[in-house]
Amino acid sequence: MTATDPVQLTADLIRCPSVTPEEGGALSLLQTLLEGAGFVCTRVDRGGIANLFARWGDKGHAKSFGFNGHTDVVPVGDLAAWSADPFGAEIRDGILYGRGATDMKSGVAAFAAAAVDFVRDTPPDGALVLAITGDEEGDAVDGTVALLDWMETEGERMSVCLVGEPTCPSEMGEMIKIGRRGSMNAWFTVTGRQGHAAYPHRALNPMPAMARLMDRLASHPLDEGTAHFDASTLAVVTIDTGNPATNVIPAQTRGTVNIRFNDAHTGAGLSDWLTAEAAKLDAEFGTTTEVAIKISGESFLTPPGPLSDLVAGAVEAETGRRPELSTTGGTSDARFVKDHCPVVEFGLVGKTMHQVDESVPVEQIRQLKAIYTRILRDYFAG
Repeated sequence: MTATDPVQLTADLIRCPSVTPEEGGALSLLQTLLEGAGFVCTRVDRGGIANLFARWGDKGHAKSFGFNGHTDVVPVGDLAAWSADPFGAEIRDGILYGRGATDMKSGVAAFAAAAVDFVRDTPPDGALVLAITGDEEGDAVDGTVALLDWMETEGERMSVCLVGEPTCPSEMGEMIKIGRRGSMNAWFTVTGRQGHAAYPHRALNPMPAMARLMDRLASHPLDEGTAHFDASTLAVVTIDTGNPATNVIPAQTRGTVNIRFNDAHTGAGLSDWLTAEAAKLDAEFGTTTEVAIKISGESFLTPPGPLSDLVAGAVEAETGRRPELSTTGGTSDARFVKDHCPVVEFGLVGKTMHQVDESVPVEQIRQLKAIYTRILRDYFAG
């Protein structure tokens, strides 16, 4: 039978305008394809977000390989700046253009095509699961989390999972992600007392207090890195006062920091530190500081072992390059999957993701399908 073309499938998915939270027809397209190949599909929609669960093989099988990915995309930005229709899937000089071409409709197309052909040509003794969300680029509250919640309720399992996010910096096969740093934001509101700039002793200026707090936080080395992670980082991302008057000391100012942290920390531990620093500031300056914190995800690591060896071996066999095992970059839905089963990430070169004229060489999509196919073959042969 004719092999499933991952390039055509990527193009079909790009033509679905699935900017978060719109489904855009992308999951319906995949459901039709997968059901035609014998997968049992369930829409796991929650909170206005569309999600798709698909399984071939026995429910809860001890050997269940999972793929995770997303079909939602970020907005196109300045449409006039694009040289191609962002939802047109134009192929020019061997390059496929469109929003989601890299992040990550090509990855979803590659693993869906690999899965469909694999179960048709070499039906495995086991199960194959695809968990695809429409809420990775948004708040990520009702996406992969909803799928995992539903799976827990229904007794559905993945023994291991591969997330198909772009992982390679410049060349195919360069890098596998075996973990991710944690991510959190903290918002500080420092309140003093408004007054005339000519009489500062009659006011309580929150600005010097905020400047001192931000300097202390940014100057404090969180750690020097761990065995598999670079040093944690804290970035001051904004200080806002909104005071247009030069003769008024403001009553209040706000500042925000973003922390990317390794496995030497927890979100709770860092939250305690931030709160303590704010309290110390108030004791020194007489200000009142409110702290609001949101932890987007904890750091995690899938230790090098059978799963990373399996993926690395397939990547090397298809590309001739032994991938680096890395924990660099931002966050992904692997931060949720890691609570369900061992998880690693491997996908395309991510140079153009979220950019104007997002694009991918069509040969890389075919190569990615070949890598995913080899991973499946080697996993079920083991």
